[in-house]
Amino acid sequence: MEPIRHIYVHIPFCARICPYCAFYKTLPDRAHARRFCEALLRELETTPHPLAPETIFFGGGTPTALSTDDLEFLLRGFHERLDLAALREWTVEANPGSVSPRKAAMLQQLGVTRISLGVQSWDDGLLQLLGREHNSAQAEASFQTMRQVQLRSVSIDLMFGLPGQTLAQWEATLQRTVALEPDHVSAYCLTYEEDTEFFLRHARGEYRQDVETEARFFETTMRVLEVGGYRQYEISNYARPGHESVHNRGYWAGADYLGIGPSAFSTVGAERWQNVADYRAYAERVLGGESPIATTEPLSAQTKRSEQIALLLRTREGVPAEWLEVAPGECSEFVELELLRREQERFVLTAKGKLLADSVAAAFV
Repeated sequence: MEPIRHIYVHIPFCARICPYCAFYKTLPDRAHARRFCEALLRELETTPHPLAPETIFFGGGTPTALSTDDLEFLLRGFHERLDLAALREWTVEANPGSVSPRKAAMLQQLGVTRISLGVQSWDDGLLQLLGREHNSAQAEASFQTMRQVQLRSVSIDLMFGLPGQTLAQWEATLQRTVALEPDHVSAYCLTYEEDTEFFLRHARGEYRQDVETEARFFETTMRVLEVGGYRQYEISNYARPGHESVHNRGYWAGADYLGIGPSAFSTVGAERWQNVADYRAYAERVLGGESPIATTEPLSAQTKRSEQIALLLRTREGVPAEWLEVAPGECSEFVELELLRREQERFVLTAKGKLLADSVAAAFV
């Protein structure tokens, strides 16, 4: 059995529940945090799949919402249970309000190589709208804290298309980000996800989407970050040379991955499963010797190929030409419309095509 080389760990705790986020999350539970960490380690050590990780990704939620001691306990547990000789990248998502010099130093000392810092905006009014617990000054201080411990990569996450956000505000956020010189920038357009406050407000007509305005935001993003020295290697992700996310590239390429923690997905071979989305029930199951899996789904070869097409089309490298040439009419049409272009044996989206990536992908999946 081929070992799994990518591990995702879901830590659902957040100091504040943001009104736009649809991921499984909950307020911190200090009384049960250590027990939760013990459950994560138990799941890791009892998985039947061989592990030889090249990447580990702690996401959430907010992994840094754990105390320094609990986070250290968790990281040391990974070192004790895994052979990390092949590890290339260890990412931890962090919110500016949950970063301290001691925590940052501990992460670096225990092998974390990459931080993804959820800034979202440098505008304090928009941060309040988003329900964030930090302001712009705290975000910059947290970024500098991470820089001081000399992690290999520090990434800044941003959002555009926010209610009431102007193009001038967005460009100012991009310029301030470039001035800080992070190694990587993720810039996402706000989506109104079900089971969120923002979705309900959108449904009531309080918030509106404008496709043309979002396109201008996206075009500005590509222009400002390219001038700032960042290469767009995926529609929402920009990096300086050598700082692309290895973990995310594994997802996009269709690699197997193991998800640890409540609500985490795993995909191995022709099967996908998801753990129960409740951290208390998750811990009870795992520590009681039961499986935390809530649902399983078989994956056909066609389903996996369709997912790969949709994901790879978003990347700089694009999709093998033979995968799309099974639909020659669509290929020709998109090339004529200047949405796709052929580069040797691959099809890639043009700048114009990136604005319509989902529509282009839908024609082939």
